[in-house]
Amino acid sequence: MHKKILIVEDDIHIANIIKMNLNIVNYATTVVHDGLAALEAIEREKFDLILLDVMIPKMDGFELMPKIQPLRIPVIFLTAKNSVYDKVTGLKLGADDYMVKPFEAIELLARVETVLRRYGKEESMMHFQNVQVNLDKREVTIHNEPVELTPKEYDLLVVLLKNKNIALSREQFLDKVWGGDYFGETRTVDMHIKSLRKKLHLQDYIKTIYKIGYRLED
Repeated sequence: MHKKILIVEDDIHIANIIKMNLNIVNYATTVVHDGLAALEAIEREKFDLILLDVMIPKMDGFELMPKIQPLRIPVIFLTAKNSVYDKVTGLKLGADDYMVKPFEAIELLARVETVLRRYGKEESMMHFQNVQVNLDKREVTIHNEPVELTPKEYDLLVVLLKNKNIALSREQFLDKVWGGDYFGETRTVDMHIKSLRKKLHLQDYIKTIYKIGYRLED
């Protein structure tokens, strides 16, 4: 069952971009544009996470937080403000994270995943075609038959799965899989992608994006 995320954002363009990026990776989303509509939504429906803009009409994000807290729904604040005061205020009110606009889609998805995992609401199993990944055990199977991957191949596969249908650059793969301190060549990514395609029979699904990197496509 897809995780349900409430997007509370009065800028319709930004709200639609957030919704599109979350939908691409199979989150179910509801969008509202003011605090009162958000309050009605959480009273009517159960959500796994709320992305909450601070400066929204009718009831701002800081006012809304005390009404969300009893429901134990994790919250990530979204705001154009970059002051330490606002950040501290949001976190003191019980927000789980705080993002300053504008932000990259890949950063938003990573923050969402981290918060959901912290709350135990992120799936421990991932599926793609005939491939199954057990995140708790770090096991990969095809038709229930185990597939031996190196640690980096496994990490690379998980990054691809969690960013399905999103093109990532080689530099992004290096940062996510090998870490920001890695100074090797981007050719390392190409070699590991080639190995994953062969071991998991994903030649038709891991697409090469010219001059950029790779994308896992349905």
